[in-house]
Amino acid sequence: MDSERHCGLDLEPVLTTSELAEYLGVQAQAIYDMRTDGRGPSGIRVGRKIRYRVSDVVRWLDGLLSDVSPQDSLTELLGARV
Repeated sequence: MDSERHCGLDLEPVLTTSELAEYLGVQAQAIYDMRTDGRGPSGIRVGRKIRYRVSDVVRWLDGLLSDVSPQDSLTELLGARV
């Protein structure tokens, strides 16, 4: 699909696993682990890859905010490797 044909689709941006990991400040493996454990944001399988809609990531992060106290760190909360 060329850029002229799909520019008008107004699709929501998606993140790769690496982009999401960089945004959260964790290793990509932490994202894979969270997804496997059912603790990460919803993802969309595109072929063999996973993509994350920005709105799903925001919703997931908002849910985390309601579940933690201010002293909890992202690393402790997610059980992720930094």
